[in-house]
Amino acid sequence: MPFVELETSLPAAQLPRDLPAKLCAAVATILDKPQERVNVTVRSDAAMVLSGSAAPCAQLVVSSIGVVGTAEQNKGHSARLFDFLTKELGLGPDRINIRFYPLEPWQIGKNGTVMTFL
Repeated sequence: MPFVELETSLPAAQLPRDLPAKLCAAVATILDKPQERVNVTVRSDAAMVLSGSAAPCAQLVVSSIGVVGTAEQNKGHSARLFDFLTKELGLGPDRINIRFYPLEPWQIGKNGTVMTFL
């Protein structure tokens, strides 16, 4: 059950209208998870500074069970996510950061319980 949060200083009007759906599909493919399990949040117009510059930028946070826990996994995910983000946002790779957080099943609540018991 991946959780994906994209925050960008780009104005909403400059983002593709279907960006959340496209990001959901891309993450599902990249992490090999069903789209029905991927949760996406997109926030635009954020006041952000990246590497000391207020030029347009973005940061992506990816949290999931079992697929973002190693350097090798994240190296591959990072390359594919950067390809997607640079294309969709029109930003250079130096204006994007990605953070990966591995989760345990007991850290995610769903349907009145936690994923451990589902």
